[in-house]
Amino acid sequence: MPNDDVVQRVWSAIDEERDWVSKLTQEIVRIPSVNPKFHLDPKQNRETDVQRVLDRELTAIGFETKQWEVFPGRPNLLGSIKGSEDKSLILCGHIDVVPVGDPARWTVDPFGGEIKDNRLYGRGSIDMKGGVAACVAAVRAIRQAGIELEGRLSMHAVVDEEAGGFGAMDAVKRGELAKAVLVAEPTWGDVLPAEGGLEWARVTIRGRTAHSAWRYNEIYPQRHEAGRLEPGMNAIEIASRFISALRQYELDRTRAASHPLLPVGMNTINVGVMHGGAGLGDNGLPITMTNPAIIPDIAVIDLDMKFLPSETSAQYRKDFEAFVHHFAQTDAWLREHPPTIQWELGGLHFPPLNTAADHPLVTSLVNRKAQTGRKPDIKGFVAVCDAAHYAGAGVDGVIFGPSGDGFHGDDEYVDIDSLVETTKVIAASIIDWCGVR
Repeated sequence: MPNDDVVQRVWSAIDEERDWVSKLTQEIVRIPSVNPKFHLDPKQNRETDVQRVLDRELTAIGFETKQWEVFPGRPNLLGSIKGSEDKSLILCGHIDVVPVGDPARWTVDPFGGEIKDNRLYGRGSIDMKGGVAACVAAVRAIRQAGIELEGRLSMHAVVDEEAGGFGAMDAVKRGELAKAVLVAEPTWGDVLPAEGGLEWARVTIRGRTAHSAWRYNEIYPQRHEAGRLEPGMNAIEIASRFISALRQYELDRTRAASHPLLPVGMNTINVGVMHGGAGLGDNGLPITMTNPAIIPDIAVIDLDMKFLPSETSAQYRKDFEAFVHHFAQTDAWLREHPPTIQWELGGLHFPPLNTAADHPLVTSLVNRKAQTGRKPDIKGFVAVCDAAHYAGAGVDGVIFGPSGDGFHGDDEYVDIDSLVETTKVIAASIIDWCGVR
């Protein structure tokens, strides 16, 4: 392969300081950086301290760095080494982690960075501080080998991925883009150039309140005579019919189309949250949810909706809106009072990632990984990550990272051998993509 001699020099540099990447991972794992949206504790919300360590290392390597706050006290860190825009590349990783959960279920200190059996344990070790450290170590080895890259290389250490990717979204909004992006989420050594899009949506169904004692007036035929009490309309019961119809809609969509890199049926619709009651509050939820003697007039359904990499958000939304419209046409009440749809609930929206399987960055990762001993699979990512936000701005993205287990669970760890191997593969692909002066 082209650049093989250069790559071997870099890999030798990595081997000479094999422990460097694990030591950096260990250092930042020992700094708790739990996303404060999930668990507010100043002792555990130390994203600023993680960024300080990474800024130190990036500056030492030769990056020009800058930080800015996405949310108060929660900075993004960006490093850049100047070069050609035609061959520019972003290395991206998030530094926020999910809460520990029940510490009693851990057999190690969740923030101890303990190493045993060639595994480095701790919250965030695999998701994804190990991947961040591998990116930094890869560039460090390139610089130590005396190699000057042709293309501009950037490092984005972002916050808030676990709550929707608002750190990466903010970087994209500020125009911090490139020709391609490599996100070092855990992939167990496989190469992932595709992931489906994700929408969070809220469907609000309106009925009409009444006293439950007059429920018969709603559900059994009554003469429309003078003096008849206005019948109620139970929004929760309408919602149950809607959910049943939604299930069929989901089945139809998952059977009709799929993506070659993803499991058939991954484009699901999860009914995640439902609120039912009387009166619509300013927060978009029912006001009264504790009195079953009221026929409820409000049902609110929150949905997690995945769509294929080959679809667009606009297409997906249009199709779902048509489904809701046709559902409403089956009911006399809903024809006059159709459900409403709120898109981007909580500001969350992930565009799809659909990089070609023969894209040069994909090809490089596959070939370089094969050189380390195993040819990787090319597949899609069934979840979502920050690659989506760059893809939405036209940046070709690929996901590639180390192996481990326990992410979002107990005894999270990253495999140290895979961490070193990931560092080598990323370094080689940086050289392949950016080129050498």
